[in-house]
Amino acid sequence: MAKRKFKVAFPHMGTLYVVWASLIKSLGGDVIIPPFTNKRTLSLGTKHSPEAICLPYKLILGNFIEAIESGADMVVMLSSPGICRLGEYGKSIKSALNDLGYNPKYMDIDLYKGKFSEMYKCLVQTTGVKDPIKLVKGLNVALRKVFVLDRLENVLSYHRAREIKSGQAEKAFNKGVKWVYDAENLKELKKAEVKAKREIKKVDIDEDRDVLHVDLTGEIFMVLDPFSNQNLERELGKLGVQTRRSLTISGWLKDAIIPKFFVKGDTHVQRAFKFASPYLMRDIGGDAIESVSDVAYANSRGTDGIIHISPFTCMPEIMSQNIFPSMRENCQIPILALIMDEQTGRAGFVTRLEAFVDLMRRRKRKQEAVSI
Repeated sequence: MAKRKFKVAFPHMGTLYVVWASLIKSLGGDVIIPPFTNKRTLSLGTKHSPEAICLPYKLILGNFIEAIESGADMVVMLSSPGICRLGEYGKSIKSALNDLGYNPKYMDIDLYKGKFSEMYKCLVQTTGVKDPIKLVKGLNVALRKVFVLDRLENVLSYHRAREIKSGQAEKAFNKGVKWVYDAENLKELKKAEVKAKREIKKVDIDEDRDVLHVDLTGEIFMVLDPFSNQNLERELGKLGVQTRRSLTISGWLKDAIIPKFFVKGDTHVQRAFKFASPYLMRDIGGDAIESVSDVAYANSRGTDGIIHISPFTCMPEIMSQNIFPSMRENCQIPILALIMDEQTGRAGFVTRLEAFVDLMRRRKRKQEAVSI
């Protein structure tokens, strides 16, 4: 009897769907990409989630429900046994889906059990391919797509903060994302990156615009996912702010997947322990130690400001926010803490961003006046 072929889905988190969907597709698997996260996704996830659970959980559950409605019969989730509720997501989401009568095949990828063995098991089950050489080739292209997308995000951020007509840079970027998705090998991927950068650079920009530079840190899902952070980077771009994500998928890969002898310089986690050590001596879960270190690191680089984004009820990020005041003696950088949930209003959110940008501009003018 032929082995059953599953229609597999992963949750959304920024452009990560480009990587996993193109990988599964390239290996002959059936992929269901859930609808891009929207208000219905949030409504479905919130309705079937525990009240006090964090926003990423609700959005992931909503993604899975919509994926199953679209035909998926297998859902895959990255798990972690660390000091964070992420380790409990799998059991809770699986139970919620079963209670709704969906009963999909649920797969947890626990990288702490063995990053390569877990990925191998996932790819075998989702595609049916067992040839290690074919799997490694596919995975190599997929991982490189992560780095390409992060580089394109940086190009987008530069042009979005300077574009003359709002929205043009992002439109060009989205074309590039499609080209990266369609790339089937390293040669095509390289061409896609060059073509995408060229497309973004066609956008008319004001090179003389007074641009502020802001780092983004916090809980990684909230930093990377535009729906959950209410398109934070787009709004900042309209205000003439170029953003830099302290947390990226490529940075996470260097810490969790890629062997250290392939990585040049310090990884994010290695840098985190160096810069956070005067204020936080150990990992307390989530991305807390990275958040604390990112403030000190941004301050050392002379960045205009840093925004800390976290989901409501996230204890590690609440702890990091409580450490920020004690850093004031050594770190003068302005910090804006944004705590998001399904009740966060857009008008108040934008007003806070505008006030923060005004604060940074006044501070910058004052520093420039003193230095003259």
